[in-house]
Amino acid sequence: MTNTFEELLSGWIARQRWFAGKGHAIEEVTVESEVEVAPGMSHLIVAVRQGETLERYQILLGRSADIPTRLKHVQIGPDTYDAAHDSEITGALLRAMADDADLGSGESRLRFRHMTGVDIDVGARSLVIGAEQSNTSLVFGDAYICKLFRRLTPGVNPELEIVTALARRGSAHIATPYGWIETDLDGEPTTLAIMQEYLSVANDGWALALTSVRDLYASLPGVGADQVGGDFAAEAYRLGTATAHVHRELAAAFPTGVVEPSDVKRMAEMLRRRLDNAIAEVPALDGCAGVAHDAYNDLAGITGPVPVQRIHGDYHLGQVMRTPTDWIVLDFEGEPGQPLTERRALSSPLRDVAGMLRSFDYAARHMLADHPDAVSLEGRAQEWAARNRASFLAGYSEGAGRHLGAEEAALLRALELGKAVYEVVYEARNRPTWLPIPLAAFS
Repeated sequence: MTNTFEELLSGWIARQRWFAGKGHAIEEVTVESEVEVAPGMSHLIVAVRQGETLERYQILLGRSADIPTRLKHVQIGPDTYDAAHDSEITGALLRAMADDADLGSGESRLRFRHMTGVDIDVGARSLVIGAEQSNTSLVFGDAYICKLFRRLTPGVNPELEIVTALARRGSAHIATPYGWIETDLDGEPTTLAIMQEYLSVANDGWALALTSVRDLYASLPGVGADQVGGDFAAEAYRLGTATAHVHRELAAAFPTGVVEPSDVKRMAEMLRRRLDNAIAEVPALDGCAGVAHDAYNDLAGITGPVPVQRIHGDYHLGQVMRTPTDWIVLDFEGEPGQPLTERRALSSPLRDVAGMLRSFDYAARHMLADHPDAVSLEGRAQEWAARNRASFLAGYSEGAGRHLGAEEAALLRALELGKAVYEVVYEARNRPTWLPIPLAAFS
């Protein structure tokens, strides 16, 4: 018996990295909208029902009676495939952006838009890069990267909102936005994709940090982190300065506010509850929980209002790129698994600082998991992390134009340990050999 298109689509979606419902049976797949973007390529929004959960995803659907061999790995059915991988027709996305085209009709209309004052090379050919969990990125030549948000949530994506606002302010620390695609879902303008400058000659912050750590681990005994050729401290300082500049630009571009001491106390209690829940799941945390309780006591003792603003929300070394001239911050969409309202909510910029500090610890220690010389290298890991954390904070103070006060330091410490508590649970569930990394934060 021949399977219906929806049945074929169901089986294909279940195998995709960006599908969020793995481990649960798909009960129904429904095509909610289909809009032709170019001959042989349509844009689909499909609804996937799993029990009480219904999620929407977008697909660029290619149709061909004879699917080329180069596209067999993304074949969906006998004559259909994932056209995001088809460089012969994805140029239609560029042309539609350049033309500010509206395709389709009614609630199914796709709106292609470009930033004022930019030119788009519509002749660039695409290549899908990486193995992203929740998105698919197409690089067009060496000029653009177009990120398709596979799992759709009604509303404007924070990344589009932030990078366009910062671009209009002339920010030096973002990749230039060129255009985007949107539609309406449940009556709300909803971001489908964003296209930005492709940083073809930039280096990933995580990779640069790991190179520095490897250089230190490979050096002779007694050689300090400040003496190896791959010392990262100067870059950590520049990254701290760039981070503070981005926070200042965000505060100028969007509304700001304050959190009163009574709400800060409630935050401290929430962190305690999360700690208790983590201990119940990972008893190894119990022996060092006193460090976190002390930090939460200091947090609850804050007597002044805490400034809040728009922030990055998922900040770590993997979210920054080093160009020949400066650091660039990427992926302002926040935690993809969180509701859109939470990702757009105002928060302390020290949340981002805490995230980066934890990232330095991970860079220093993750190679020690299962390492035969882990015990002897522990001191070097501590030295590298401490040196680069201090350099980042010094750069952040320089960029902010002031040093952190005592209450800000208490807030930062609590936020960092709160993130470490989350990491303990995550590693215990997913990577038990990495559990010592977040546990070290409590020593």
